[in-house]
Amino acid sequence: MTTFNLGRRALIAAVAAIGLVGPAASEEVVDSIHFLIPGGAGGGWDGTARGTGEALTNAGLVGTASYENMSGGGGGKAIGFLIENADSNHGTLMVNSTPIVIRSLTGVFPHNFRDLTLVSGTIGDYAAIVVGKDSPINSMDDLLAAYDADPGATAIGGGSVPGGMDHLVAAMVMEAAGKDALGVKYIPYDAGGKAMAALLSGEIAALSTGFSEAVDLANAGEVKIIGVTAEERVDAAPDAQTMKEQGIDTTFVNWRGFFAAPGLPEDKLVAYQEAITKMYDTPEWEEVRARNGWVNIHNSGADFEAFLEDQEQQISDLMKKLGFL
Repeated sequence: MTTFNLGRRALIAAVAAIGLVGPAASEEVVDSIHFLIPGGAGGGWDGTARGTGEALTNAGLVGTASYENMSGGGGGKAIGFLIENADSNHGTLMVNSTPIVIRSLTGVFPHNFRDLTLVSGTIGDYAAIVVGKDSPINSMDDLLAAYDADPGATAIGGGSVPGGMDHLVAAMVMEAAGKDALGVKYIPYDAGGKAMAALLSGEIAALSTGFSEAVDLANAGEVKIIGVTAEERVDAAPDAQTMKEQGIDTTFVNWRGFFAAPGLPEDKLVAYQEAITKMYDTPEWEEVRARNGWVNIHNSGADFEAFLEDQEQQISDLMKKLGFL
């Protein structure tokens, strides 16, 4: 096996040397990237940073990647560090996601995304409303009818605290369906796994969760996804209807993306964005994406900023209605 690999590398090098390898071969765009991860090992931020670094380096777009986990303050410690040490962190990209919007609104930390250099939104996970496989509920219309008949008996659970993402999604969906978001009985559980167990045991009528957390169970026939907050149906579960298809005009995505220190030189920013843009066309990225069940959601620069501003407004309006702001 070793002999084959060495021979293959030698053959590729020889072919490249005589110019037979064209645009398909990735050219290095950035020498190195240091990924700053605002949470611990094994979480969503950690997986996103390491998976992106793996794809970028394996595809030859980035020379080397290193990683640093910096937990604390709901992600605020890493954000503060990046801002306070901006001049020495031009080689650093910090991963973050929807919580940077929610936690800045609620004052968990004093900064927000505008205090950083916005590089690129990269992946996303849509939200889903899920019911047990034996539930009589088969659609959002069914859930709304059950809610109208007995709101108190139609509890929706989630793996986040009241005012957290799962709660906000449930409230957003019910509000868009013409119901009073304040009237939704939300039951919080400590993490998504416990919330899913509560659904399977019949403790709650429905579950608000990430699409990627539900898709394997749905495909195995253990749960039914009755609504997805995507614009269009998602390939991983093509039978699951979107909210929009069912007359509920709302979309939501828990994005993950990358930020740099304030004052990042323009040439550095352009190089980072170019590397990430090219990454999407590589088999190395597709391998990482498919392995993690991620959805490609690429918005760079000004598009990323507009996306974040829209999400901030949407979440702020809802949190005010629910009494969290």
